Amino acid sequence: MRYQKLGNTDIVVSTVALGTWGLGGGSVWSDHDSTAEESSALLSACLEHGVNYIDTAPVYGTGASEELLGAALKGRRHDFVLQTKCSLNWRGEGGNFHYSRDGYTVNNDTRAEAVRRDVEDSLRRMGTDYIDSVIVHYVCKSFPVDETVGALEELIKEGKIRTYGLSNSQPQDLEEYKQSSARVSDGVSVVQEFFSILSPFHGRDYFDTAKKYNTVFQTYGVLEEGFLTSPEFMDRKFEKTDIRSRIPWVEERYKAGLRRAFEAWKPICREHGCSFAALVEAWALTQYDRMSLLVGMRRPANVEDTAKCLDTALSPDEVRFMEEVVRDIQVEVLDK
Repeated sequence: MRYQKLGNTDIVVSTVALGTWGLGGGSVWSDHDSTAEESSALLSACLEHGVNYIDTAPVYGTGASEELLGAALKGRRHDFVLQTKCSLNWRGEGGNFHYSRDGYTVNNDTRAEAVRRDVEDSLRRMGTDYIDSVIVHYVCKSFPVDETVGALEELIKEGKIRTYGLSNSQPQDLEEYKQSSARVSDGVSVVQEFFSILSPFHGRDYFDTAKKYNTVFQTYGVLEEGFLTSPEFMDRKFEKTDIRSRIPWVEERYKAGLRRAFEAWKPICREHGCSFAALVEAWALTQYDRMSLLVGMRRPANVEDTAKCLDTALSPDEVRFMEEVVRDIQVEVLDK
């Protein structure tokens, strides 16, 4: 495993991070509801392969993911760097409507009171007295950046969080948050954004600003919710509410392009002795020198396979070839 520091902090995290959106289950991930035992085994596999960075959020299963992690972390909390989020809540206390799902209405609220309440709720659900990193889940223009930053930095002073970051944001948002910080901390240490070989544009637009501030770029969606793991995955059927039924790769014209890509990538996989998943993860690591791979792993075998991407050293020609074969099916804007 490789490691790096989060921004300019002294928090050391593995290059591969465990994403736990899927642990939340519900209608978004309709094929499997994780158990406490499975979650504990997953964390054990992470430790075995050197993965110490865990990401979750309150809205992943409306608390379910955080609660499962809290139980799995008992007795080994200090072995992991724990990251959760703020701004999306279902308390009905204000903010902007974000979505309704599974009987809950979720609002986006970055006011100071909401940020503090989000963190306090997460601390309780996960049974911990501090959170290493808190991400503003969706940057919101309706409330002052100074107010959000002020709340986060107060929480740092109180020892309840150690650093903070942004998600679903734009480079200008990073600029604004950085300009509002530096009172208690160095501000944003990580940005968590969608990025994959099928939709690389937003990430590439962001890299220069992230590099300017020595910010870790944490990519989610690098495996396209499973569609980049194997040709067989494209044959699976999902409920209409499931995230995997609502992205472009379920459409036949995209599927045809993906099947061609898998055929073209086979020789590269054989050359490096890796899976398709590890191949596209290795591709992502070539794109930015402070990359963090946030991968939704729900089984110990997924952790072992993902770790292999760090040993897959692609040549510049292989990187160019991989991109060329999917260029005609790349999507400019993809909001999940």
